[in-house]
Amino acid sequence: MSLTTAANPTAPEPHAYPLLIKQLLLTPLAVRPAQEIVYGDKVRFDYRTLQARIGQLAGLLTSLGVKHGDTVAVMDWDSNRYLESYFAVPMLGAVLMMVNIRLAPEQIAYTLNHSGARVLLANREFLPMLEGIDGQLPDLRTRILLDDAEGPLPTGFVTEYEAGLREATPIGSFPDFDENTRATMFYTTGTTGRPKGVYFSHRQLVLHSLTAMAALGSAPGQGRLHRDDVYMPITPMFHVHAWGLPYVATLMGVKQVYPGRYLPGQLLALIAREKVTFSHCVPTILRMLLDHPAAADSDLRGWKVIIGGAALPRALAQQALACGIDIFGGYGMSETCPLLTLAQIDASALADSDEALSLRTKAGIPVPLVDLRIVDENMHDVAHDGIATGEVVVRAPWLTQGYLHDPGASAALWAGGYLHTGDIGNIDTGGYLRVTDRIKDVIKTGGEWISSLALEDIIALHPAVSEVAVIGITDAKWGERPLPLVVRQAGSEVSEAEIIELVAARSRTGDISRYAVPDRVSFVESIARTSVGKINKKQLRCLHDPGSADAR
Repeated sequence: MSLTTAANPTAPEPHAYPLLIKQLLLTPLAVRPAQEIVYGDKVRFDYRTLQARIGQLAGLLTSLGVKHGDTVAVMDWDSNRYLESYFAVPMLGAVLMMVNIRLAPEQIAYTLNHSGARVLLANREFLPMLEGIDGQLPDLRTRILLDDAEGPLPTGFVTEYEAGLREATPIGSFPDFDENTRATMFYTTGTTGRPKGVYFSHRQLVLHSLTAMAALGSAPGQGRLHRDDVYMPITPMFHVHAWGLPYVATLMGVKQVYPGRYLPGQLLALIAREKVTFSHCVPTILRMLLDHPAAADSDLRGWKVIIGGAALPRALAQQALACGIDIFGGYGMSETCPLLTLAQIDASALADSDEALSLRTKAGIPVPLVDLRIVDENMHDVAHDGIATGEVVVRAPWLTQGYLHDPGASAALWAGGYLHTGDIGNIDTGGYLRVTDRIKDVIKTGGEWISSLALEDIIALHPAVSEVAVIGITDAKWGERPLPLVVRQAGSEVSEAEIIELVAARSRTGDISRYAVPDRVSFVESIARTSVGKINKKQLRCLHDPGSADAR
């Protein structure tokens, strides 16, 4: 029977179906309700229980006065509680604010105040830090304790999470509302100025989840995510929704494993015990895992790992592939939700293993619905020949519309109608993007632009090099010169002359400009990084180039 016709104008209207986060739960609950969700060695339950706990958390928050449009902040390690908040908070029409627990205390206070958070769910481990900034949080009215062990309720907290869930009247049905309602927000971890708040709507998160599922699930083999996989994030859940993969994993109904803190031995044990097959992380974390003594006795064959947050070094890719890991690059940023590209390849069609390795270490090809360009300073496209470089600019339906309470920075972000990533890159004839540097990190020497990432990739291939970062330092003659900062492998030796000759040899073959050959090398104990594991080149320039603009 037809619902609405010209002859029957009083018939009921068809349901307008807004894209809301609650709908990501429909399929797994219908077809895979018994699938497991695991939190370390502490918690194990199925999707039916997840649904019930989401309802209980929503009921608890409602009883505490949370309403549509309010901001609820979370400070926790990767846990089932975090996953529950990913759903319960936005399903109420409230905004989930994910606190970067690795920021300095004063920055955490700033982000809580700037976001307008009124409710905070905080892990007991962060209580000493919160006590230190308590006087800086005048608008934070309600606090809920997250606790893995039983202990007394601290002063100022209204309840402990599990106790609150048990006592709450659960919400069984969540309302429809405008799909453009803000659902989540978090703060960028840039190395300049205060953190900037980025935000995403229900519609954007649903479209991002559907696209990520399509991109990962349509691969013929390499880099494919399917329903029989076991998913474990090794990217913090406070950082860009753990790259959006918890939403994707839930939508697909796969087994999910949440590790808590990132301790190498425990991560390797979880991979073995829970048979984890799909993860994502930054290069630093994977290197930490592969260098851990327990890795030698771990069977990592078939483990699929997306590397993002920084370029995938060729040496690290080779080390991972030797362990049987299906490793490949991906690209995005906080402002892009984050997924833009994936370096999936047709391994069967690439007889040349060196070519396959080169493609795996690129940023990859755009996922569906992404309009990605490489442009010059006049927003004109450059050639897709794998050589011509320009800024990466992008459009997609899930990109942040701006920075919270910062119209000036928002306008600069979207100048010319495309989101400006601040990255420099090139696109080859096959459509693969390679990010060659950040605009602010490219080294300008001898009238040429030198990619610090390309230099790092070459130097990292030396077996005695554990880590490397290349920065530009001021030079009276050339403007800037490259300075490699090298961390030696434990028990290994490599000299300054060897590093310089390694780069010089590649310049003689035309792989890199002769201007990229460094004059000197600094050996260091460690390399400064941001709160999410990226090399902090601003801090490195301050330390090693006192005359630089960053140091002034």
